[in-house]
Amino acid sequence: MTACSHDFRSDTITNPTKEMMEAITNSYSALGDAVYEEDTITTNFESRIKELTGHEAAVFAVSGTMTNQLAIRSHLFQPPHSILCDHRAHVYTCEAGGIATLSQAMVTPVIPSNGIYMTLEDIKAKIIVGEDVHVAPTKLICLENTMGGAIYPIEEIRRISKFARDNDIPIHLDGARLWNASIATGVSMREYGSLFDSISLCLSKGLCAPVGSVLVGSKKLIKTATWFKKQAGGGIRQSGILTSAANVALDQVWPSMAKTHATAKEFANFVTSDLGLKLLFPADTNFVYIDETDKFDSDVFVKLGAERGIKLLGGRIVFHYHTSPEAIETLKEVLQEAIKQYSGVKEDKLKTSGYI
Repeated sequence: MTACSHDFRSDTITNPTKEMMEAITNSYSALGDAVYEEDTITTNFESRIKELTGHEAAVFAVSGTMTNQLAIRSHLFQPPHSILCDHRAHVYTCEAGGIATLSQAMVTPVIPSNGIYMTLEDIKAKIIVGEDVHVAPTKLICLENTMGGAIYPIEEIRRISKFARDNDIPIHLDGARLWNASIATGVSMREYGSLFDSISLCLSKGLCAPVGSVLVGSKKLIKTATWFKKQAGGGIRQSGILTSAANVALDQVWPSMAKTHATAKEFANFVTSDLGLKLLFPADTNFVYIDETDKFDSDVFVKLGAERGIKLLGGRIVFHYHTSPEAIETLKEVLQEAIKQYSGVKEDKLKTSGYI
């Protein structure tokens, strides 16, 4: 049992497996300078990901925030310009203002009419086109899959992708958890890849790799992104130490996500059917997102969890490779106790918005 087996805050807290650590140790003889493209473990890993997604090129970086921001910066050229995304999107709410700082771009945040994902109609209602000097034209559309554990329907992605390409607007995907979406839907990474001009793929969330994310796109885009990566201090020399673990993650952990999703669905059913609580998002993958306005105080929930050795982040409950059955049973008891202690009155205090 690992230290994170009782941690439901996120899948970012996952630890590398024993096999990943062995791969790191055994990587020594193949290491080289990745800035000079001489680290064969990294170049081979990048090739694996570009083939998997059907893109021309790929670049490894230290985090999903970096690969998202590299993509945005590389797609955009000169202000005035704006990007369009969900109002809860990670690129907008949880990347330290990178869009404004690094790309000098405005953001058009869209509130989905269905409450879960943006439809083409939502996008058409907010997109900025034309040459009116008063506005910042939409030069990039950003989607996120999954968000809050909910899967973006492939049919809707196809509609949005066609619209974007018909109007010469590039489309980027924050695919930090696209691994989960692909396992849950059976839609291949290559099919997803065909619908986007760039995709950011995180390795250190549900895949359990210790560090890293990959950006895929055209050769031209990745060349530009690699330049900006170096500018930001992201040139890693012997990055094969990290990509060796990521290689194992794809083989060992990625196939196991179906089991993690089933566990999350079982818990979601307990939450809704047995306890009568509501969810903010459908439990399509590894998230169970409890509506915090409903029947319980999330602060009490977190406090009770800590007393039982369970780490929580409000109603955002995330399952992962290391989640133990014992922790789930304790979590159920903690949630039931939090409901029992709910007085109907909550402290009125400000909270940071957005989904991490």
